[in-house]
Amino acid sequence: MKDRIYLMRDWFFTEEFTEDMIVDTMDVSLAQTVSLPHTCKETPYHYFDEHTYQMVSCYQKILYAPEGWQGKRLLLTFEAVGHEAEVYVNGKKMAEHHCGYTAFTIDISEALNYGADNLLTVRVDSNETLDQPPFGFVIDYMTYGGIYRDVYLEVKNSIYIEDIFLKPKFAETVTTKGMDAKAIAQMQVSGILASEVTYSVKAQEAISAGQVGIRQIVDDQVVLEAPIATTSFSTPVADVMLWDIESPKVYEVTTQLLYQGQVVDEKRVTVGFREALFQKDGFYLNGRKVRIRGLNRHQSYAYVGYAMPESMQRLDAKILKEELAVNAVRTSHYPQSHYFMDACDRLGLLVFTEMPGWQHIGGQAWQDQAVENIKDMIVQYRNHPSIILWGVRINESQDNDAFYERTNATAHALDDTRQTGGVRAMKKSHLLEDVYTYNDFVHSGANAGCEPKEKVTSDAEKPYLITEYNGHMYPTKMFDWEEHRREHMIRHANVLDAVAGQEDIAGSFGWCMFDYNTHKDFGSGDRICYHGVLDMFRNPKPAAAVYASQEDRNPVLELSSTMDIGEHPACNRGDTYLISNADSVRMYKNNILIKEYKQSDSKYQNLKHGPILINDYVGDAIAKEEGYSKRQAKIVKDCMNHVAMHGMQITPKLVWNAFQLICIYHMNPNDAVGLYNKYVGDWGGESKQYRFDAIKDGKVVRSLIKTPMKKASLAVSLSATTLVEDITYDVIEARVRAVDEYGNQLYYMQESLSVTISGPVELIGPNAVPLRGGATGLYIKSMGEPGEASVTIACAGLDPVTIKLEVQSTREDN
Repeated sequence: MKDRIYLMRDWFFTEEFTEDMIVDTMDVSLAQTVSLPHTCKETPYHYFDEHTYQMVSCYQKILYAPEGWQGKRLLLTFEAVGHEAEVYVNGKKMAEHHCGYTAFTIDISEALNYGADNLLTVRVDSNETLDQPPFGFVIDYMTYGGIYRDVYLEVKNSIYIEDIFLKPKFAETVTTKGMDAKAIAQMQVSGILASEVTYSVKAQEAISAGQVGIRQIVDDQVVLEAPIATTSFSTPVADVMLWDIESPKVYEVTTQLLYQGQVVDEKRVTVGFREALFQKDGFYLNGRKVRIRGLNRHQSYAYVGYAMPESMQRLDAKILKEELAVNAVRTSHYPQSHYFMDACDRLGLLVFTEMPGWQHIGGQAWQDQAVENIKDMIVQYRNHPSIILWGVRINESQDNDAFYERTNATAHALDDTRQTGGVRAMKKSHLLEDVYTYNDFVHSGANAGCEPKEKVTSDAEKPYLITEYNGHMYPTKMFDWEEHRREHMIRHANVLDAVAGQEDIAGSFGWCMFDYNTHKDFGSGDRICYHGVLDMFRNPKPAAAVYASQEDRNPVLELSSTMDIGEHPACNRGDTYLISNADSVRMYKNNILIKEYKQSDSKYQNLKHGPILINDYVGDAIAKEEGYSKRQAKIVKDCMNHVAMHGMQITPKLVWNAFQLICIYHMNPNDAVGLYNKYVGDWGGESKQYRFDAIKDGKVVRSLIKTPMKKASLAVSLSATTLVEDITYDVIEARVRAVDEYGNQLYYMQESLSVTISGPVELIGPNAVPLRGGATGLYIKSMGEPGEASVTIACAGLDPVTIKLEVQSTREDN
């Protein structure tokens, strides 16, 4: 028998709780039968009232308890219920929980009828009037409701491990300074595995009687087997590899409890050996200085709010690491799914996780609950090697020394291996934590990207970390005009470059990963904050390329423009930027090389790969074909490039160049239009084709072609092609874009897509969705049965796209 039984299927749900449901089964003819994760109310994509998910709802499940369970300890765990839960078993109230973002466990052994069915009832209050974090005032994100994470039952002997905190550390001084990724991945050191274990009452009694032993296994190697003498012990582990952002080696540690020589309980925990430390001049990982480059993540999705299964949680971590190439994420503004956290562990993403809350601090009961939330967060998440910092202040709240002395002390008492921070939006705040963490929104486009540390912190001897920037300062929709999208991209580059130029700033987290639904008090009036570098379906906006280009694992080549001059006022294209991580980028016009750009051409010298301004649309064609002197050709070329970028905007330099051409070289001003049309030709003539080749180690690794489209099509990117029915349903995301024949997104295509499905799958959300800025997304959900499925996406005027999927089942129903 498995000692963990997932209770994810066959729940009855109703949006209205009544007292009789505590003892009686609800009328199943009026109830929905649902699987978990579940949202209490599916919502539209936008333009909906946040009160729609605020309710007191009810979930019920019939749980059969075999007679063989009698005498065992039955521990029922809810990973998260939004936001207040009362749990009843056979009419008996077992527990209540007042946080929508942490887990809680109940011993239901004494309430069960063995050899019979049992009624499990959960009253769920998702109203935002609750006197608990994050509620009490306005909140800039929707909080949703429902049983939206896993629920499981653990069947234990009376002698068992309640909790274990593993603290892997190095047994020697370790530094990776100056080492490349390959060398870090190959490094082996001596480690020590320290353990702090909490035992059940019966286990403690048996330990006192000398009847219990402990065994620890790291992967397949037994590293400890001895009688238990204390709740804390350490053991050496030889030749361990490092957990690092470059090579996140994780080990599965199995801790077994032996009673009279037999294994009676065990816990499996994934750990990593690493040293993470914020110092006054920055952040250090395994002895080397690492600049934190991250994004903030909410845990929400279109239509279903927080309720997405394991595959979608892991996908977000993969997008952050592999598509956006960041090395860190802040779980704003609450603890998030263990599946997401485990993916961060395995991918090598640094995590800053924080207590639930947003600006508001309530009364004493509210604050007491917040301290309980800190306790739960740290005990439940402290074994994740990816976590490097605990957030122990309510996001952007005012100073409250008495309250924050409690939260900080609680964090340090429960975890002496990590530092604390507390996100604030004010300078020179009271600093009770280890790291001054601050939302720096100073950048507004033309000014500095960030403020220096000394202007912000109240203690220059302590570390400093920027936890938000951009975001509401420049909301950007996928369907905004090109210059707006370009400005959004450049603002992210400006901040990243400024932070990289400050040696005493540990790094920064941009706001934010993707667009999200929000309350009426925020956003763009349609209940969406368009603050992401991705849209709500995780399609990239141009700003995403700035982050993606900072790593070299995958070739990146993007352009901030479609090269259609009619998009711009007076047909003046303005600044156009190349984003690439290549050694160089060759720009061709009608297959003629114009210029080869290198990273040294970028003004962003603090970034590994900064945006590069395109400043030449002519090349050396004039010098070759017109018979001008070298100097005359250069002056003509400068004039043409100025007009190509800025139109007839008169500048002293342009006047001086024109004067020289007329007075020194005796050129006729009437010839200017002909020369311009011949060598630039962007206005009043036939459009040109531009090609950009990214060069790495002398080879073309990616090409980009910009020319007026002739054929549009749909490009579909799938998170997987197989759905796996295991403990619950699975979901695949299809990211859909309208593109031209060269794969360029058609940002102004807004047509509607119709979706038809066959096989054992269903669509989350409507089956007709519009393209928004030439992009949208679909969530395809398995329905409990294996088989083959197909999804056809159709759009008027375009060829339909059919994708084939397979649903596999490994489910074991209970």
